[in-house]
Amino acid sequence: MTRRTEQVNSLLREEISSIISRELKDPRLSALVSITDVDTSPDLGRAIVYVSLLGEADAVDESFAALTSAASFIRRELQERISLRKVPSLTFRRDESIERGARLSRLIDEATKSPPA
Repeated sequence: MTRRTEQVNSLLREEISSIISRELKDPRLSALVSITDVDTSPDLGRAIVYVSLLGEADAVDESFAALTSAASFIRRELQERISLRKVPSLTFRRDESIERGARLSRLIDEATKSPPA
């Protein structure tokens, strides 16, 4: 990955996070949404946006559906905010690493608090 691609990925991650928190007014967005990473193709035509969602299972599913349906809106907002020749089309993917880490942390805490047998 080139330095330019890394800079674009970082810029997209920041701007997408801002758009979701400030501009997106979808009632289905009830879970805590965090953009963990953005991976753009070399030609900047496509970007995969990795999203971590925390909350109840139903709220997480609804929030992910809301993000997926708002992809074109978010792309239009990006076109207005950033100066790129081509703003990539967005595809959202779930990133469950934060959930997995929290679950492992809880398991470790439980294991260390248990009295030895």
